[in-house]
Amino acid sequence: MSESGNHDHNRRNSLRMLATAPLLLAGAASAQPGKAPARAEGPRVALVLGSGSARGFSHIGVIKALEAARIKPDLIVGTSAGALVGAFYAAGFTGAQMEELAIRVKDIDIVDMGTGAKRGMVMGDTLQMFVNKATRERPIESLGIPFIAVATQLRTGEVKTFRSGDLGLAVRASCSVPGVFIPPKINDQEYVDGGLVAPVPVRIARDAGADFVIAVDVSSGPLNATPVGIYEQVMHSFDIMGRSLAKLEAEQADVVIRPDTARIASTDFNARAAFIQIGQSTGTRFAPVVQEKLAAWRAPKRRA
Repeated sequence: MSESGNHDHNRRNSLRMLATAPLLLAGAASAQPGKAPARAEGPRVALVLGSGSARGFSHIGVIKALEAARIKPDLIVGTSAGALVGAFYAAGFTGAQMEELAIRVKDIDIVDMGTGAKRGMVMGDTLQMFVNKATRERPIESLGIPFIAVATQLRTGEVKTFRSGDLGLAVRASCSVPGVFIPPKINDQEYVDGGLVAPVPVRIARDAGADFVIAVDVSSGPLNATPVGIYEQVMHSFDIMGRSLAKLEAEQADVVIRPDTARIASTDFNARAAFIQIGQSTGTRFAPVVQEKLAAWRAPKRRA
């Protein structure tokens, strides 16, 4: 193959992997979900999972650490990659199950590459069907834990929250990176990635009635490197654009967990095991902080 042919081949592989950025966490349709966490006494606890492309694998590790500490959310709010992980967690998949599935899932199982489309490379139908089949066609309102997926209305730029209806479609809308996915249309409105307007949707969790918010911010400053391809440039720009907004939103949480993913590019999908391990390590360190703050939240009521 010529040097030019090699370049085009490598670029196509890079674009294909990028198209799976928010998707690779979905899991196999044949997996058996675990038992959903029971409602805890005390404050209504929300787990907010932010956007971050491949860095979203870190959410799985954080969930594993919180499960080990017996910290169970009463509400899950997710955007982009966080919506995908959150959907499976709300449906009853454990952190360990999600880790296993994330490591072995193939992009061909969840990506339908469009041909001749001007608005994106990925249709999104396969992702939607895959999520729904894996979660046994359950609508959002019937999940074991209340769940909210966050997307951006393309025409107006406004935040859209999905709290009922088709789970796969909500995840598809939340994960639709502009230029990569063809925007799905729902009730005559088109939607794109929720990370554009709410990279760490703490405010949405508060508005939904959360008393105590645990936010997982997997965003990071861009690596000190020049992106080599057009889609690497897109994600590099997302990193730059979203960092300040993510930090501002996360500050409204009671506890913010920030896995240190800065040394790994948000487009490095081969590092999924490393991302999960980083998330678990960080979550393990922060679990006692969450427990202490929850205890302090309950203390005045015990004294009353």
